[in-house]
Amino acid sequence: MRKHTLALLAATAAIMATAVPALTSGSEPRGAYDPRKVVDLQILALNDFHGNLQTPGTVTLPDGTRRPAGGADVLASYIRAKRAENDNTAFVSAGDLIGASPLISALFRDEPTIEAMNLMGLDFNAVGNHEFDRGADELLRMQRGGCHPTDGCLDGDGFSGASFKFLAANVKSKATGKTIFPSYAIKRFEKGVRVAFVGMTLEGTPTIVTPSGVAGLEFNDEADTVNALVRKLKRRADIVVVLIHEGGVPSGPDFNACPGISGPIVDIVKRTSKDVDLFITGHTHQGYVCNIDGRPVTSSLSFGRLVTDIDIQFDRKNKRIVGMGIQNVPVLRDTGVLPAADVVSLIGKYDALSAPLRNRVIGSATADLLRAANAAGESPLGDVIADSQLAATADPARGGAVVAFMNPGGIRADVNFAQASGGEQPGQVTYGEVFTVQPFGNSLVTMTLTGAQLDALLEQQWTGVNAAAARILQVSKGFTYEWKASAPAGSRVDAASIKINGQTVSQAGSYRVTVNSFLADGGDGFTTLTLGTARLGGAQDLDALEAYFKANSPVPPGPANRLVRIP
Repeated sequence: MRKHTLALLAATAAIMATAVPALTSGSEPRGAYDPRKVVDLQILALNDFHGNLQTPGTVTLPDGTRRPAGGADVLASYIRAKRAENDNTAFVSAGDLIGASPLISALFRDEPTIEAMNLMGLDFNAVGNHEFDRGADELLRMQRGGCHPTDGCLDGDGFSGASFKFLAANVKSKATGKTIFPSYAIKRFEKGVRVAFVGMTLEGTPTIVTPSGVAGLEFNDEADTVNALVRKLKRRADIVVVLIHEGGVPSGPDFNACPGISGPIVDIVKRTSKDVDLFITGHTHQGYVCNIDGRPVTSSLSFGRLVTDIDIQFDRKNKRIVGMGIQNVPVLRDTGVLPAADVVSLIGKYDALSAPLRNRVIGSATADLLRAANAAGESPLGDVIADSQLAATADPARGGAVVAFMNPGGIRADVNFAQASGGEQPGQVTYGEVFTVQPFGNSLVTMTLTGAQLDALLEQQWTGVNAAAARILQVSKGFTYEWKASAPAGSRVDAASIKINGQTVSQAGSYRVTVNSFLADGGDGFTTLTLGTARLGGAQDLDALEAYFKANSPVPPGPANRLVRIP
């Protein structure tokens, strides 16, 4: 074993010595067993990587300290060091490996991330919702390889596709009734021990991705899908692991604990057959190690900042798990660990190719432009983005819009005044920064809605798929309204308070409204927008934001005073 691998293992051990001890699952040894018949297995897991090839940020350790973490180059070293401990290792992902990615990956249609995971030896990826951002055909290309049918291979060479398997048991073609990817895969380990990995996409995917991207597909209930498979799986495998792109939210920050876990994963686990031995989850970008309904349930934050290390002891003679230890291990960058040279080379290649576009200064800001919302649900950056979309479509020749709406989930990062990723001066904003804010490549759509439809649109912020967690649309300048938090969902907006440039909106009036193509197709549950008439397509949302910076720099933070929340 090389010196830097030994150093990594020592550094990891030192860090985890200060963390919570490894969780032992509910599977305690039942009666005597022969240790000579026990096979030690290791599963390494991550989720929600989102194409973060370069250093994405920090992780907060259990002692409260924040440390730099992540980056595919160091992640590869961690994975390889853990593999060196145990030849019986599987490396898996619980979805959103790609999609909503930084420019270095997204500019090349996420081919760089697939190539990086090939180098790391990823075995399986359960398809997440963001894998459908560019549609099923493009996702199939990620698996099979080949250049893009219109763009070609933007890096100048070929693309061989993923050497690992995409799995999606609950995603079927409506036309054929068949899954678009395999439902599961079985990996054989030492002494013939077989582990089945079932891949699962969250059932609610059609409500949170562009509807055109999932046209012709059905997303079925996660627990029902597993339960229909598990009898067959138990005949073919010794251990059943579910990789599911759905998760929960604990009430505490310790990524190796599970206080007050809530969210969809709790119900899913409770409804799933006891023949499932382990759930590896994602989607919520949380770190946790849980025991739900007697089964271990894990998640490793996001962006490759943690790796879940699962050690299983399996009794071959009695065909049962006799021990399981689980820890989320931080992928720290400040421990002296050497980044993996081949992944460094891969990142360097795409960094050089993307640098001219990424580092181009497009304007400036007077201060941080933040996406965190106030009590009314409005953010300074949300104001700026909505204003940019209105500015791009207000001219009658470009749509004649009087208001623009932006979905908060489409704002993926802040614009930081002091950031200098490309050598720019403080306050200067680069194309790469705004790309990170809006990486989806949505186009603008301007349509006509009645005043009554505007009112209905605003009420959908708290109804339907948004009933559990409100999605407050960001609004452009001149558009104001009041909403009452204590009023029942569906009746929270005071229709008389909805105004455009100080004039009350008439329920019978007609108004030109701009949204991105995701919302225009009814994304995030805003189905009222599918009723809009006289539609006119426009520029990409990112182009509109760039043009706004060029025309208005230095851009101040939005005032965040357009929405009024009444208790």
